[in-house]
Amino acid sequence: MGRGIFLVFEGIDASGKSTQARRVAEAREAHFTFEPGDTPLGVELRRWLLDAQTPMSPITEALMMLADRSHHVRTVIEPIRAQGRAVVSDRFFASTLAYQGYGRGVDLDELIAATDLAIGDCRPDLTVLLDIPLEVANERRARDARDRFESADLEFHRRVRDGYLRMAEQYPDEWFVVDGSGDETAVAAAIDQRLARLTWSNG
Repeated sequence: MGRGIFLVFEGIDASGKSTQARRVAEAREAHFTFEPGDTPLGVELRRWLLDAQTPMSPITEALMMLADRSHHVRTVIEPIRAQGRAVVSDRFFASTLAYQGYGRGVDLDELIAATDLAIGDCRPDLTVLLDIPLEVANERRARDARDRFESADLEFHRRVRDGYLRMAEQYPDEWFVVDGSGDETAVAAAIDQRLARLTWSNG
């Protein structure tokens, strides 16, 4: 039995990625997961990561994200893929490069090296980026001052979005960019058309 396919959804907050990731997982009978926080250890890491009242340097923030991801890969993603079942994740390593690298200014080369250590050879078969203008994101989301990321200023989110687009441009065969500002049904149709080219395996 071969390893199951690994599909990742990325995007800035309020892009609609979580909705589409859950939809695809359900439709394909894949295992849905998310980052950070989809393990008992991850729940605690997520609590500290999102708490805007807890001072945290960008490097500390990045390392906590990577700790969650390393544990996530080894206890959730890889064991399920080893059974031949597909995994769909809401966020993966591109989030850290976008948010802590492009957004916070942590050195990208160092982040990539640390990511390689954290996840080994676990790489998505495809990363779907739901891209939306910042103005649309601001209209959709309710800003929460208690959340470290939602409370960040507009320039931070602009850098994050630009980072995502740069990665997608750099790796066109491994990324698929969708305009997430349109109708949800149209967005879903565009995603499904691209996913039809993948070979899905379920255990």
